[in-house]
Amino acid sequence: MTAHTPTPKAPIKDKPQPKPGILDIAAYVPGKSRVERPDVVPVKLSSNENILGCSPAAKAAYLAAAERLALYPDSTARILREAIAEHFRLEPERLVFGCGSDEIFALLNQTYLEPGDNIVMGQYGFAAYAIGARACQAKVRYADEPGLTTHVDNMLAQVDERTKLVFLANPSNPTGAFIGEAEISRLHAGLPADVILVIDGAYAEFCTDPSFDVGLDLARAAANVVVTRTFSKLHGLAALRVGWAYAPEPVVAAVNRIRLPFNVAIAGQEAAVAALADEAFQAQSLALVETWRPWLAQQLGGLGLEVTPSQGNFLLVGFPDPPDARTAKAAETRLADHGYLVRGLTNYGLPGHLRITIGLEAHNRAIVDLLADFMRGQR
Repeated sequence: MTAHTPTPKAPIKDKPQPKPGILDIAAYVPGKSRVERPDVVPVKLSSNENILGCSPAAKAAYLAAAERLALYPDSTARILREAIAEHFRLEPERLVFGCGSDEIFALLNQTYLEPGDNIVMGQYGFAAYAIGARACQAKVRYADEPGLTTHVDNMLAQVDERTKLVFLANPSNPTGAFIGEAEISRLHAGLPADVILVIDGAYAEFCTDPSFDVGLDLARAAANVVVTRTFSKLHGLAALRVGWAYAPEPVVAAVNRIRLPFNVAIAGQEAAVAALADEAFQAQSLALVETWRPWLAQQLGGLGLEVTPSQGNFLLVGFPDPPDARTAKAAETRLADHGYLVRGLTNYGLPGHLRITIGLEAHNRAIVDLLADFMRGQR
């Protein structure tokens, strides 16, 4: 008869503990919105917001929604669903809505990832993809991005038997680079049938290259492609957090099982419908970016700075490395001292770069003048 070995007791914990891996996640760092000097009103060029604001029609819809603050929103987002389906000629039942496209990324991670699974994303991809995956105790596999752009072969090389999602921002944030329709198709063709390709089209409207395609037609035909869009950038509704995705019906059905029922507010839904209909405001916003993006790139390049070709409403600008004193961090501080907030990118692995949102003419000219003095070593 063998002796009974008592089961060791789990150690008693004196406080609640998050599950393994949560405290290892680096929290998302948003663009700065304040300056140190109380006498300076900042110009915020750090978060790729629409410098023109939003459509007057969207603002009016938002204000009108204040009469219904006591009501829950429609959990199906019917009016917005119908408006997007008509505008983009999509099947309404294949749309899913989120509190910004960020929530949709998180929902996809929660729906498809188990501990030990992984996602694949670009070396400089949007940090929210990785945060959501790690919260599911999944791993993140990064594909190298030589030249600050996506390389399809590098993405495919990271895919293994535990990969469930591949995230691609196109155009990319924070680099502004993009890959064309042929490369998107090649990436999709190289993926196993059970791996979902998530194409983040947050900046799609700003891309003017004729080889670009946001991927909606690919998503219509494929069983494993999801395209996400947002009202935060072109439409200027970042405060209202309205995102949407076009996905295969089984994906939509699965995601909707865990999506919280009232995740897009009444004001957000109705302002988004109005914004989508205001094509004049959209054209004005696009014209500003298309006018000043190449001008700002040319001017900053003329100062000896490294400007990555961009198809977003922003530029990625590289500065000298130490021991040169004209570093990105010093430039960020100098601009902030004069009231201009831009985005430092150390948390993206790009400590020698700044991301600068395209502003109004006066803002863009001021940025050039300030950085010209900075590069000359003047205050």
